[in-house]
Amino acid sequence: MTVSWLNEFDERLSALDVQALRRRRREVVPEQNARLNVDGESLLAFCSNDYLGLSQAPALREAVHAAVERYGVGSGASPMVSGHSVANAALERELAEAVGLPRALYFYAGYATNASAVPALVGEGDALFSDALNHACLIDGARLSKATVHRYRHADLQQLDALLAASPARRKLVISDAVFSMDGDVADIAGLHALCERHDALLLLDDAHGFGVLGPQGRGALAAAGFTGAEASPRVLYMATLGKALGVAGAFVAGPERLVEWLLQKTRSYTYATAAPALLAEAVRASLRCVLGADGEHRRQQLQARIMQLRDGLAPGADAAVDAAGWTLMASSTAIQPLVIGDNAAALAVMAVLREQGLWVPAIRPPTVPVGTARLRIALSAAHEPADVDTLLRALRIAARAIGAQGQTARAPLATA
Repeated sequence: MTVSWLNEFDERLSALDVQALRRRRREVVPEQNARLNVDGESLLAFCSNDYLGLSQAPALREAVHAAVERYGVGSGASPMVSGHSVANAALERELAEAVGLPRALYFYAGYATNASAVPALVGEGDALFSDALNHACLIDGARLSKATVHRYRHADLQQLDALLAASPARRKLVISDAVFSMDGDVADIAGLHALCERHDALLLLDDAHGFGVLGPQGRGALAAAGFTGAEASPRVLYMATLGKALGVAGAFVAGPERLVEWLLQKTRSYTYATAAPALLAEAVRASLRCVLGADGEHRRQQLQARIMQLRDGLAPGADAAVDAAGWTLMASSTAIQPLVIGDNAAALAVMAVLREQGLWVPAIRPPTVPVGTARLRIALSAAHEPADVDTLLRALRIAARAIGAQGQTARAPLATA
C-alpha cells in the first residue's frame, strides 16, 4: 500500500517542535489598561501593537455603536460594486488630509494591501528593490509581482545605490518598511527618496508601526521626514495600517492622484474583496480625531516616557544579572523594543518565566527573525503605567538569574545593537 505524502505532515510538525518553532494561538479577552485575559488568566501584556491604547477608547466604541444604527454590520460587496459607503469615502478624504498627500485609498487589511499593491505597480521585466528586513507582506507582494527582485542588506543605502545603478530596467520600485517591525528602527526615508530621484524609481513605504506615533501630531514617518504637504513627492506611495496605533483595523495607501487611481483600478485585493464595513471606517475616523488632537499628543508623551523608562532599566550596568545573561536590547526609539536572547529555546524559557510572574511578552523566532537572534519583542503602549514597566524590569531580572548565560548559544552578529 502506498503511503500518502499527507502523512508527512506529522513528521514536519514534530520537526517544528524539535526546533522550538511551533506556534500556538491563545484565546484572549481585553481587560483594563494594558491587561489581557489569556486562556482564562489575567496577564500584564507587552505584546500588543495598540501603541496609543486606543482600541478600547470610549470615543471609538461610541462611533461604532452609532455606525451600527445607521449602516448595520456588513458592507455587502466590493468597493467597486456597492461596498464603498459614505463613511469609507469620508475616511479616505480625512486620511489623505492627515498625512498631507493628495489622495488615499482605504483597504480592509494591511497584509492584503501590500501583497496586492506591489504587483499592481511592477511586473515581469521590471526591477524591484527590497530591504532584507521588510515585512512578509512586502516580500510576498514582490514574489507575486514577477518583477526581478534585488534584496539589499538592511538599511544599506550604498548597496541599494549600486543595485539601482546596475539595473537596466526602465521601471524600478523600491519597497521598505518605515519602522521595522522586529527591530524597531526607522528607515532613512530622505536617503531612500534621494536614491529614487537619482535612479528614476518609485518608493513604496510601509509605515504600519509609525502612523499615529511618529511625526508631528502622529502623522507618520513620512511626515516626520518632511515629505508631505507642499513637500510631497510625486514618486512616493505611503502605506499605513489602522489596526496598530489607530486601534481599529484595515489600511490605506496615500500618494499622488494618478498613482492612487492606478491602484484603485489594478489592486486585486481592493477590486475583488468585500469592502471594510462602515462601522470600522467610523471607528477609524473617531480614532484619527483622537490621534491628531490633544488626547493623541498626551498619549504619545506617555508612550515616550515608558520607552525611556524601559531603556534606562535595561541599559548596561543597570543590573548585573541581565548584563551577565548576554542579552542585547537593540537600538530603537520606537514602541518596539527588541531584547535579543539568541537561542530559540532560551527565548521561550524567558517568556515562560515572565508568564509565571503574570506577564505576557512574546518570544519571536525564525523565520520571523534571523537564525540565532530569537528575541522578546517588547511592545510598549501609552496604556502602560510606570509601575507596569517596573514590574517587567523586575521580572526580566528574575529571568536573567534563573536562565542567564546558561541558556545562551552562539548567535549571528546583529545588524544594529
